[in-house]
Amino acid sequence: MDISEVRKGIDQIDEEILKLFARRMELGGIIGKLKEDQGIPIENSQREREILLKVTRNSSEDMQSCARILFSTLFELNKSYQRSRTADTGKFAARILDSLENTPKLFPATAKVGCCGVPGAYAQLTADRLFELADITYFNDFNAVFQAVEKGLCRYGVLPIENSTSGTIDQVYDLMLDHKFHIVRSCRLQVRHSLLLAPGAQLSDVREVISHEQGLKQCGNFLNKLGDIKRSTAGSTALAAKIVSTSGRKDIAAIASRECAGIYNLTVGADNIQDRNNNYTRFICISREPEIYPGADKISIMGILPHKPGSLYRLLAKFAVLGVNLTKLESRPRRNENFEYMFYFDFEASLENPGVRKLLAELIADGGKFTFLGNYSEI
Repeated sequence: MDISEVRKGIDQIDEEILKLFARRMELGGIIGKLKEDQGIPIENSQREREILLKVTRNSSEDMQSCARILFSTLFELNKSYQRSRTADTGKFAARILDSLENTPKLFPATAKVGCCGVPGAYAQLTADRLFELADITYFNDFNAVFQAVEKGLCRYGVLPIENSTSGTIDQVYDLMLDHKFHIVRSCRLQVRHSLLLAPGAQLSDVREVISHEQGLKQCGNFLNKLGDIKRSTAGSTALAAKIVSTSGRKDIAAIASRECAGIYNLTVGADNIQDRNNNYTRFICISREPEIYPGADKISIMGILPHKPGSLYRLLAKFAVLGVNLTKLESRPRRNENFEYMFYFDFEASLENPGVRKLLAELIADGGKFTFLGNYSEI
């Protein structure tokens, strides 16, 4: 037999597989409707286990692993198809369509915005990029910003989530588990740190440097050159500048934005002291209700995956089928849970795409394991 003859045989088999696959999905859809009517969960791990054991016994030794992967994939496709026909899926889709239709065409020029820190904080600089004139309320910590948005005290909140030098802002990701919010926009801000001194102080006088922990991390090389100095943390870089301003000491300096020098009457002892010139922090702008503005091309979700082999692969395969580019995958341990993780996904897509809406609806309908965080654009 030559290659063309073998391919003809494969083509014939593929036609049969397709027919059988369609029939299997059809029957699965019927079962899904019966389960919904009877209030029975879609997931039935015992039934899946029985089928996998039977498949394994009926396969040759060298095909057992491949057969298990094939049928595990069939299970996931069938459950996905069943979920797409449930009432919960329809509710999610309706909510998203409502957001798409009722969100204003233009992002607001001004709004009440919550930021962590004090005037001069990088969150404030980001808010000034996002809005023409932001009415900013400052809070002592990230949790307070989340709460202010959740309770309606501020329409928006601006929070850092990752830095190109020091990585993920762990505290913000952990707080995402505790609050209901939606991302409406994100911003990449180039961070240029300065060492700010009290008036009349010299660089040689410095014995202590204070900043937010991220600021200290991002300027490690510069601080090492200063020798044996104390490194202290503050709630934000701008708060560190304010502390130096009111300390009455000349041996303490702050790592903060250059703008803080003018705000707090400090002098610039050194400029651009960050380890890398391509030092960017990514901020998110959050709201209580979903707002999806025209041009939104980035989606964020978080969720829990089953603790079994192939669960992440099967989820990623669903994105691949839609041609969706995954730009970030972050895992965080779940508090009070042993060896269980929450996953965060960023991907390039728009909810204007019905296929993307359907995929997210299926994930959201899956027992509350996934949460939609927002569809937004980044500046």
